Amino acid sequence: MAVKKRNKVSAEFSMSSLTDIIFLLLIFFMLTSSMIQINIELPESSSKTVAPTDYTVMMTKDGQVKFNGKEARIRDLKGLITAANAVATNKEYATVAIVAEKGVPWKKVNDVMAIASSLKMRAIIATQPQK
Repeated sequence: MAVKKRNKVSAEFSMSSLTDIIFLLLIFFMLTSSMIQINIELPESSSKTVAPTDYTVMMTKDGQVKFNGKEARIRDLKGLITAANAVATNKEYATVAIVAEKGVPWKKVNDVMAIASSLKMRAIIATQPQK
């Protein structure tokens, strides 16, 4: 008498653990993105111009400089902007936004503007609306 075994392997997996992981990742990114806020006091202006920017240089009055959110030094900005612009698609109309806190010496802002000018780029100084 021949005995047949009926062992079928199931190729299914539970989606409940995958949805739990995705939910936890969503919560993590929502919490961390709300923690990253930059609160610096910008100079005021009556200008209503809104222009797209490719690169951002942020300067605080305590001397901290960031290029696209990463710590940098002013003397390294030319190399960083050149390297970033080398892989960009909008090389011809690239724009550098200068986000300088109120109280940053004008010389430092002018240095960044000179770097942008030497690279044939536009420079825009970010301001807040007048109160």
